[in-house]
Amino acid sequence: MTLVLLIAGLVLLLAGAELLVRGASQLAVSLGISPLVVGLTVVSYGTSAPELAIGIGAALDGQPDIVLGNVMGSNIANVLLILGLAALVAPLVVTRRLVWLDVPVMVALSLLVTLLALDGHLERWLGAALLLGSLTYTCLQVVLGRREGAAMARSVEAPEPASSPRWRNVLWLLLGLCLLALGAQWLVDGAVSIAQALGVSELVIGLTVVAVGTSLPEIAATLAAVRRGQSDMAVGNIVGSNLFNLMLVLGSVVAISPGGLAVSEAAVHFDLPVMTAVAVACLPIFFTGHRIGRREGALFLGYYIAYIAFLVLSAIGHPALPALSSVMMLFVVPLTALTLGLAAIRALRAERRAGRR
Repeated sequence: MTLVLLIAGLVLLLAGAELLVRGASQLAVSLGISPLVVGLTVVSYGTSAPELAIGIGAALDGQPDIVLGNVMGSNIANVLLILGLAALVAPLVVTRRLVWLDVPVMVALSLLVTLLALDGHLERWLGAALLLGSLTYTCLQVVLGRREGAAMARSVEAPEPASSPRWRNVLWLLLGLCLLALGAQWLVDGAVSIAQALGVSELVIGLTVVAVGTSLPEIAATLAAVRRGQSDMAVGNIVGSNLFNLMLVLGSVVAISPGGLAVSEAAVHFDLPVMTAVAVACLPIFFTGHRIGRREGALFLGYYIAYIAFLVLSAIGHPALPALSSVMMLFVVPLTALTLGLAAIRALRAERRAGRR
């Protein structure tokens, strides 16, 4: 039965992602909104639903570590794991608006939350401000999306209308979201049961299977979008999910928590800086050529594997942990930062030369 649950969850996940992307892309055409905006809003809201449900439940149960761990772990997995996998499948094109608007907003929000958490506490006013920011950002995306859709229709031949009625596209989208949620739950339950049967500790299961579990909707939706040639929707889904995790999920939890949200010392000194560093790393990678190639995808995946290895070794107190930390901090991270910085400078110079011509 466990194997059946695992397979059924995978089937539902794939089917839900296909329906979600199909309904979202056709709905974008019928409404005159670019697929990027649909990925940044509708798809991102839907795939962030598991994080919101887990966050609110943990807040009501008085478990702040689960709340922050859920948001931070999901944001890190969204970029390093999901974008890495998607870029390995096919290079992803990144629009200029993501580079100059959406990714900087993601970096700014990550820095803001990290700085305000330095004293070990997030105040309720921050939650209200983040919720207001979520509403404002959504409205801004809709306005910009309609302008982009109108400009696209004027500059190129207008796309053919959607082959199915608008209500049917909405139905496919909602059905896809439901199947994604159910499939992710079944897949996680099956994987946890198998891991327990193999004698894997609950702590390691929580750091790996459950941590990735809430990102399964994003994984399925992103890979489905890439397969259908909607790379802008795929990247928009990841950036939008990270933004809504910070604004909607974390904002809701901080706002409803009496006295605000406590932040652990481990989160302040490790997880929050890692989340912010991952967001900052998106800027030079997205900026260089406005695409995410297979090389960048492999780099993201490598860092995610190192991050999971660090968490597992730290949890079990393995003696190899200091060696891994030293190698990452003294060699791998500085070399990566230098490479990305030089690549961004070269891309900026190339754009300036092209503009002069």
